Amino acid sequence: MRDSKRTTVGRRDFLRKLGIGAAGAGATLATPLTTSAQADSESDDEKRKPRYKETDHVKAYYRVNRYPG
Repeated sequence: MRDSKRTTVGRRDFLRKLGIGAAGAGATLATPLTTSAQADSESDDEKRKPRYKETDHVKAYYRVNRYPG
């Protein structure tokens, strides 16, 4: 006969508790994402400026990897 108390968690109980914990964590993480959207702070001139600069180390990378220059 088994008179000892069961201290281990069964597989189904474990998955049930894991699901409840995941739902609670999901609700907690979703809360900060409800902020309102904001527009860009860049002006039209800043949006059109060149962003890619071909520096010496970029040129060396292209040269070593045999990209056409």
